[in-house]
Amino acid sequence: MITVTFIRHGQSEDNLGLRRFWNRNPFGLVGRMHLYLNMQANALGRSFSSTSITHIYASPLLRALATAQYIQHHQPDPKPPLKTNAHLREQYFGIAEGYPWVLQQPEDIPLEDLYQQRIFPVLYGRDAKFPEAESLNDLERRAEIALRECVLPHLNESQSSESEHSCVHVAIASHGLCIGELVAALVRLDPDAVHTMRFTGLSNTAWTRVNVRIREGHRGPIDPSNPPPLEVTITNTKEKNHLSTLNDIPHVELDGASAEARAFFGGESVQAS
Repeated sequence: MITVTFIRHGQSEDNLGLRRFWNRNPFGLVGRMHLYLNMQANALGRSFSSTSITHIYASPLLRALATAQYIQHHQPDPKPPLKTNAHLREQYFGIAEGYPWVLQQPEDIPLEDLYQQRIFPVLYGRDAKFPEAESLNDLERRAEIALRECVLPHLNESQSSESEHSCVHVAIASHGLCIGELVAALVRLDPDAVHTMRFTGLSNTAWTRVNVRIREGHRGPIDPSNPPPLEVTITNTKEKNHLSTLNDIPHVELDGASAEARAFFGGESVQAS
């Protein structure tokens, strides 16, 4: 069996209403808010200090990578290796990257005209996407590749109870929309699981944990590109108790649109009023 913990990155400026998901700024804010973001990730890493993690993977976008580095920092020596994987990046929004997030589409104006005005409303449907961007179905396919590269190879390590790596725990620091697709893709590898569930709504630095084991009947090495039937058990969802230690940090009020944006990029569906 292996354990996989999916972790959303610390809160960034992107979650307050912008689509700059592929930028290189680790968090995007300064001052007290920047301090808060670092403390979120540090509290997360400290809460995992007594949990043995053997492998850490992170999106190369720095808000996720920095979160993963806090997790690694709090692990005992020898610390687990940390690797970045481009397939763990957030959904790419193409020409909408870097522009304000708009909940409600102005009426009677074609989308192409809105794009010319740099107005980018939320698009609904798994095939919907902005020019040069990814749809949710594109993100789903990328998540499946990420599993083949970051999770499934470790099933081979877990097969021998005498192996020093038999207790395999993989931590993955990624993004709200991407994590929703990652967990769903992993559950689909279990033929007995419910495949219609959604795994979204993570707060910043919240985490979901899954146990994965090979079903009875398989012998020999695992081919990550063609894995055998798995048993996938979700043990924790949307955990964020580590954030209770941050009550002394000043609260930042958000306007309604920004609050909706933060929920959307956590993977929630939102509706215009």
